[in-house]
Amino acid sequence: MTNLPSHYRAWCWQQGQQPGDLVSQTLTPRALQPNEVWVANHSIGLNPVDWKVLGSSSWNVGKVPGCDGAGTVIAVGANVDPDWLGQRVAYHQDLRCDGSFAELTAVAARALMALPGYLDFDTAASFPCPGLTAWQAISKAALQRENAILVSGAGGAVGHYLVQFAHAMGLWVDVLCHPRHWQRLQSLGANRGFEHVEAALTAGRVYHAVIDAVSEQQARQLVPALRANGHLVCIQGRLSEWPNDPFGLSLSLHEVALGALHRYGDDDAWYTLTHKGEALLHDIQQGRLEPETLHRYDFESLPTALQDLRNRRVSGKLLVQTVRN
Repeated sequence: MTNLPSHYRAWCWQQGQQPGDLVSQTLTPRALQPNEVWVANHSIGLNPVDWKVLGSSSWNVGKVPGCDGAGTVIAVGANVDPDWLGQRVAYHQDLRCDGSFAELTAVAARALMALPGYLDFDTAASFPCPGLTAWQAISKAALQRENAILVSGAGGAVGHYLVQFAHAMGLWVDVLCHPRHWQRLQSLGANRGFEHVEAALTAGRVYHAVIDAVSEQQARQLVPALRANGHLVCIQGRLSEWPNDPFGLSLSLHEVALGALHRYGDDDAWYTLTHKGEALLHDIQQGRLEPETLHRYDFESLPTALQDLRNRRVSGKLLVQTVRN
């Protein structure tokens, strides 16, 4: 170990389901388990899942929430390559473990993504959950250049990256979301925008893939927009039943659950994910991939930032800095 402080600040869950119920506490670093590292967080990326899981039935009092962070590795456990010490990294944390709402987070080494060059911590912390989810989603369908896709719920962070990935692949990409997002998404490569499901269904195009980030209900409503052998990719709520008769449209159904990889993914799966993540972070640094607009809060204001995210008071990516620039 090196540079490990005797204590650190963290926002901890005590009771309740509101961001304001989080309590700031001073904690003592525990001993690392094999294959873990301590990351000194510089920036914390906030995501909708962070407020949606508050008060999960599996939580114990004192749980530290948060899934995305970026900072510097300051200590390594057994079986971890010592070259990680001092590395600037981003990560997506297992929601079953103490998370990123703290000055320090113990993270599985296999979940680390090394930052390229001088990519700043704020941008890096904004990426893991939405960026990796978007990559998983578009990778599920066997898409080829000039295929057409529809992204449902495209106004959020996942849609922000999905549109860019689809455009880079040479796909025709339509978006279903509030009109306030259309101009931004068109600047990223979207072709057309629809406000309502009915408009997308009657626009005269069938899609090779529909990627839905809204709900099971909306995903089901969009099934008629798919062509034969099409792909339905669900990020928020998968279909509970197959939507068509056997051997009819022959649709393929997919689900995306980034967090499930912590429980069920093997080392090879994590190697693939983190190395792709590092490549995408490099694309951000080189200007080939556009990150979201960043809105920064200080560490003491984390519950306020999370409440602002929950109430959609800010458009863009909300970040909490443990270290002020």
